[in-house]
Amino acid sequence: MLPEPVTIAPGVFWWRTALDRAAQQRLVDAVFTLERQAPFYRPRMPVSGKPFSVEETNFGPFGWVSDERGYRYSTTHPQTGNTWPAIPEDLLDLWQAATSHPAMPECCLVNLYRGEARMGLHQDRDEEALDAPVLSVSLGDTATFRIGGTNRRGPTKSVRLQSGDVIQFGGEARLAYHGIDRIIGGTSDLVPGGGRLNLTLRRITKGRSRSNANAR
Repeated sequence: MLPEPVTIAPGVFWWRTALDRAAQQRLVDAVFTLERQAPFYRPRMPVSGKPFSVEETNFGPFGWVSDERGYRYSTTHPQTGNTWPAIPEDLLDLWQAATSHPAMPECCLVNLYRGEARMGLHQDRDEEALDAPVLSVSLGDTATFRIGGTNRRGPTKSVRLQSGDVIQFGGEARLAYHGIDRIIGGTSDLVPGGGRLNLTLRRITKGRSRSNANAR
């Protein structure tokens, strides 16, 4: 059972400490176990090829990738060529508890922030299923999260996301610009080696039932 969320803006909901320490630890353990199959790597910016400051991997039938050819979803890891591991069941349960979408997520994008890593304002718009919300889980160090509207130059709001917090944006906020301004190092000892993990659940394709999240 999730606590009552805080509404940050229309379509943007924030569950503070939705996950207790034990649930957080299970997810961190799952990430670093699955990372042996799908290792963290640094995506590159389209055209320029500049490496991201964050490290990434994915779980599920699809993984979000970026390189000189652009942003897209792929069924295989760009370095190993292997298919992505399945999304952990705890995350699928969380999706069902937090969203009313009739189909399950098909991608869990995992971002690992260490040191000065950040994420500039961007939209999640590479998915067909824009009717499905995006659900984001914070683990580890506190982060300053910023979200606005569908205009990059519009006003934004910032909140500090702590370990165990969950954010959902959908509906009119599905294409909201959002990003991570900074990580406050040393605020958590959860992530081995320090830093923050962000697990973002997304539905990629339209249709299918809730039971096919990890089908290939």
